[in-house]
Amino acid sequence: MSKVMNRLGRPAVTAAAAVVLSLTASGCVTVHGELEIVPTTTKAEAARALDTFVTAYNKAEKSYDSSADAKYVTGALGAIDAAKLKAGRTLHPDGNPKHTELKLTDTRFTVPKKAGWPRWFVADSDNNRLAGYRWVMVFTRDDVSEPFAVSYLTLFRDGKVPKFKTDGDGWGEAVTPDAGKLAVPPADLSKKYADYLDPKSDAADGFADGQHTTQWRASRKKNGTRPGLSTQYIDEPLVSGDYAPVALRTEDGGALVFFATRRYEKQTASPGSDLPAIGASVKALMTGEPKQSATYGYVSNQAAFDPPGSGDVDVLARVEGITTAEGS
Repeated sequence: MSKVMNRLGRPAVTAAAAVVLSLTASGCVTVHGELEIVPTTTKAEAARALDTFVTAYNKAEKSYDSSADAKYVTGALGAIDAAKLKAGRTLHPDGNPKHTELKLTDTRFTVPKKAGWPRWFVADSDNNRLAGYRWVMVFTRDDVSEPFAVSYLTLFRDGKVPKFKTDGDGWGEAVTPDAGKLAVPPADLSKKYADYLDPKSDAADGFADGQHTTQWRASRKKNGTRPGLSTQYIDEPLVSGDYAPVALRTEDGGALVFFATRRYEKQTASPGSDLPAIGASVKALMTGEPKQSATYGYVSNQAAFDPPGSGDVDVLARVEGITTAEGS
């Protein structure tokens, strides 16, 4: 029996960190950004990174070839994207017959000033795929020699993206993972959310009511008691490497925090009952035969408003995808 079935899985995430040394024109060695608080990139470079990402993303979606955008997606989005492309390639080896080019327009860049690596910035764009929503993405890199890659992608309704604090030169303010004077330090938010989502948990507070909090908990509780079907959930925080949370200061002194979680959902049919229908794209990822049970692994990335001082964290947006499936 696999680790997923024994424990519903425990992901191992590797961290990547780099201290970048380079030679200056004078031949002196300089440590880039380790101590000095500087913008993480230029607005022009951010715009080029967005264009490069869109081109690679479209190529990968059209061909179902994950190598086409592997350098430009990472973290939560990278895991979701790789599984989607793997399933698509299995079902359509010749490519995506329904591909429509993604177009991102009216982009607003928020580039924070910070010391050290990773370097990251946020892009907020209109799109041609889902009217009334904006793509809000975190671009990140761990080394000056690497391209920027999108680690978080969330969808916000028009007019719902928080206003970010900027200085006189238009640079944003990065919030450190252990920052105080917020309801929850950004570094703790993934674990707090994972604990909160457990229907059997007593940690049912600290989050504002909404689709991704109270409504989701209620839905899980209801699904767990369906006749003929048992559903178990395990939620785990993702906090290392390119899954680490990042946060931008908002105008009101709070922060918009991007963070990731992993979920395992195991469905077990009672004798004489059937499992819910499994879609073709999920079957393409599945190992084993779902005779009586099926376990699905999801990676989810969230964007939440973390208020200043105290109060409830408001999960504003969430995008998730199935990354593994196992039957038995």
